[in-house]
Amino acid sequence: MKKVEAIIRVFKLEDVKNALTEQGIHGMTITEVRGFGRQKGHTEMYRGTEYAVDFVPKVKVEVTCSDDNLKTVLDTIMSTAQTGQIGDGKIFVTDLQNCFRIRTGESGEDAL
Repeated sequence: MKKVEAIIRVFKLEDVKNALTEQGIHGMTITEVRGFGRQKGHTEMYRGTEYAVDFVPKVKVEVTCSDDNLKTVLDTIMSTAQTGQIGDGKIFVTDLQNCFRIRTGESGEDAL
């Protein structure tokens, strides 16, 4: 089992959610996050004054999947969230030792 964490642009969230659902991937957790990478934020103008926005708003999408579905999840997120511009985000993949469904007590891939 794998846990996929994707940090993406806010306006791409609905597209990514719909694309994953079309691929048969059900269940995800969404968190509003703020951060910066190589772009180190940006500057904006407000009432004639320029100010720095150090932390850019993003969305973190977390999906757990079987090893068999990992490539589908990665390819779907990558192709859907990509704009080709700096700040498209990152994807992190980690191994999951186990997973439990609280309601039924199921574990492993049955709990996904």
